[in-house]
Amino acid sequence: MSVPLDQIPAPHDAAQLTLVDQLVQWGRRRIDERVFRPGMRMPSIRKLALDKGVSRFTVVEAYERLVAHGYLDSRRGSGFYVRERGAPTLTVVPVDTKHEPVQSTIDVVWLLRNMLHTASPEKGPGLGYLPGRWLDGELITNALRSMSRLSGAQMLGFGTPQGFLPLRQQLQTRLEELEIGASAQQIVLTSGITQAIDLIARLYVKPGDAVIVGDPAWFQMFGRFASQGARLVGMPYTPDGPDLDALETLVATWRPKMLIVNSVLQNPTGTSLTAAQAYRILQLAQEYDFIVVEDDVYGDLCPTNFAATRLASLDQLKRVIFLGSFSKTLAANLRVGYVAASADVAKALADQKMLVGMTSPELNERVVYKVLTEGHYRRHVERLRARLDGVRDKTARMLEKTGMKLFTQPSAGMFLWADAGVDSDGLAAAGHEAGFLLTPGSLFSPHQSPTTWMRFNVANCGDPALPEMLAAHLARASR
Repeated sequence: MSVPLDQIPAPHDAAQLTLVDQLVQWGRRRIDERVFRPGMRMPSIRKLALDKGVSRFTVVEAYERLVAHGYLDSRRGSGFYVRERGAPTLTVVPVDTKHEPVQSTIDVVWLLRNMLHTASPEKGPGLGYLPGRWLDGELITNALRSMSRLSGAQMLGFGTPQGFLPLRQQLQTRLEELEIGASAQQIVLTSGITQAIDLIARLYVKPGDAVIVGDPAWFQMFGRFASQGARLVGMPYTPDGPDLDALETLVATWRPKMLIVNSVLQNPTGTSLTAAQAYRILQLAQEYDFIVVEDDVYGDLCPTNFAATRLASLDQLKRVIFLGSFSKTLAANLRVGYVAASADVAKALADQKMLVGMTSPELNERVVYKVLTEGHYRRHVERLRARLDGVRDKTARMLEKTGMKLFTQPSAGMFLWADAGVDSDGLAAAGHEAGFLLTPGSLFSPHQSPTTWMRFNVANCGDPALPEMLAAHLARASR
């Protein structure tokens, strides 16, 4: 068992640390911060000695101490590996087999923790949100100023289970623009997409149920379904979107409870569904009787003339549960999302929401309502789209110049999915050493297996030192 850092006496002065002590602290910090994650091979003794400018003996001593403290395992003839230290396990299903599910460790804490530690967006190519300077704080400020004129009594209520009614009515209008028919009673406000996924998982998923997710896909939902005892089945992607032939095989084999998919600007590939793909997914859902959860969190970054099809516009919320949010376009901490579903499903989700956490904060919902109804939101998202268009190609060319290959070249959205040609876990670790937060592709797979793929946020790749760091690591790793 490892010893917590706060239980080990620290010298009063860092200068009193020996080289071995400093290297041990460096290793422990990297492991605790999930830069080096369970199962990863640590840098070789020779490489780390060269990188840190110390003797091989110093590295060996430091590694042996980390073994003694439970941070590393020593494998004769192979090297030193990060030890598994009680991380939760998740049942996943490889897409190329019909055998029983295998056990794999899912670790999403690494990115969630480090998102909050990144000093500036330019140092966070792996972040999942836009930099603050791109957003319009005045929209929020003006909405709060307008709300300050309300009577105190209006602000002291408990709220309603389904959320602030005027906002739900406004969302009804927005959904009509997407050709999705939903009354205000079919809409439930949530604290972001994360709570929406949580409510759906609690309501529908039982231990042993198969849930199909993208491979790759948004990593945070993996852990949520794991806590319900779900078996995650990874659906592969092609540059044109989901591999629907593979999906048909998967649903026939595993008879899933539900499928979760981004139909527009999928995270992390940037692909979007065509009408033909959407129809086929719905046909499979009907034939094999599973629920489709459509996550449209990136929908507002999609131009109005963009060629993409929402599943809910075809299904009209009979089998599809539609999710939306404003965290990507207004503020990451505003935490206002919504679910649109059939009337029965909406009522069940509202009841589940009350059981889990009572009502969602009406204050936040009133802020979003003010922003949407004061007439400036549309121009704001148009500016965001234009800024993304201005850096997307530039970022793509930069990545290609470093030696990476793009999965596809999206014409909208904030993400690029790139093949580094080397283990992206190692690239993320190297980036961390250089002060950059990168997201290795293993985080986006339900298997969390090593991969050469990595996600880049095009809005956060402007630091001039980034391409140099990437190219240098790729050159070293490919030798």
